[in-house]
Amino acid sequence: MIRAGIVGGTGYTGVELLRILVLHEAVEVAVVTSRADAGVRVDAVYPSLLGYCDVIFSEPDIESLKHCDVVFFATPNGTAMLMTEQLLALGVKVIDLSADFRFKDAQEWSHWYGMEHACPDLLAEAVYGLPEVNRDIIKQANLIACPGCYPTAVQLGFLPLLENNLINVEHLIADVKSGVSGAGRKAELSSLMSETGESFKAYAVNGHRHLPEIRQQLTLAAKQAVGLTFVPHLTPMIRGIHATLYAQVNDSTLEDIQELFEQRYNGESFVEVLPSGSHPDTRNVRGSNQCQISIHQPQGAQIIVILSVIDNLVKGAAGQAVQNMNLMFGLNEGLGLKVVALYP
Repeated sequence: MIRAGIVGGTGYTGVELLRILVLHEAVEVAVVTSRADAGVRVDAVYPSLLGYCDVIFSEPDIESLKHCDVVFFATPNGTAMLMTEQLLALGVKVIDLSADFRFKDAQEWSHWYGMEHACPDLLAEAVYGLPEVNRDIIKQANLIACPGCYPTAVQLGFLPLLENNLINVEHLIADVKSGVSGAGRKAELSSLMSETGESFKAYAVNGHRHLPEIRQQLTLAAKQAVGLTFVPHLTPMIRGIHATLYAQVNDSTLEDIQELFEQRYNGESFVEVLPSGSHPDTRNVRGSNQCQISIHQPQGAQIIVILSVIDNLVKGAAGQAVQNMNLMFGLNEGLGLKVVALYP
């Protein structure tokens, strides 16, 4: 059995990890940390886990985590980088769900996250954990930088077009909507449902923290610099990401692009290319590790529109982290993740 530790077990991504891992046949959840709830049983804080997890929350320290085979960091930015070097030295694999290891440039990371990076030497070692791109090197990795939720939906939508040089890379647009759980489980006025309900807004239009991550990865796919306009929006729902992606297509027809997407994601367990003309709903992936994609070419013009939907807490966070863990330990990639989306 793989002994797993979760640092930050009381946030939305932490409890989502627990929901998946307590039913994973190859995993024992050995350590779950929380400074605020140390000494309290996990199932006392989350009664949904009654009968599944009797672990007691503990303080996050190396002494308790060093006995794990893998440690997941479901923590705010700036936390994982303080402990990762010690854990790796002890032979513990690390999967970080924050942004601490997603960038290759420490200075750029510091610019966007407002602090100095504690272990910039590890940035080169960290593997960006998007299995649909980096599956082979994930299998050999000891440190995984799990992608953000916005970047996951955007990349999966744009990748086939960029990899095949089918679009004008200078003018990409990502218009993306997220549910309020993407803001995390903290008491913040702007993310209260009474504030967001019956309302809809764009935010961080001049520059969101996920912009440089998306741009970095799209540039790698295109093998040249890309021009990207990324505008996130907050919607009055709890879970879900809906990305509407726009690009100027070169000479390909809609039929050619549909076939390209179907070939690119053929055999991918967690990416579904819907029939031409479909409109994926976020509710169709709610609670699952699936990404659903559809392709449109309005009025037959040169603009191609890709619709990409995921659950931000699963494929956009905890589910993708477990997908990475399965690959790192030589397990079936879908182990513990084959669930039908919740409906309604």
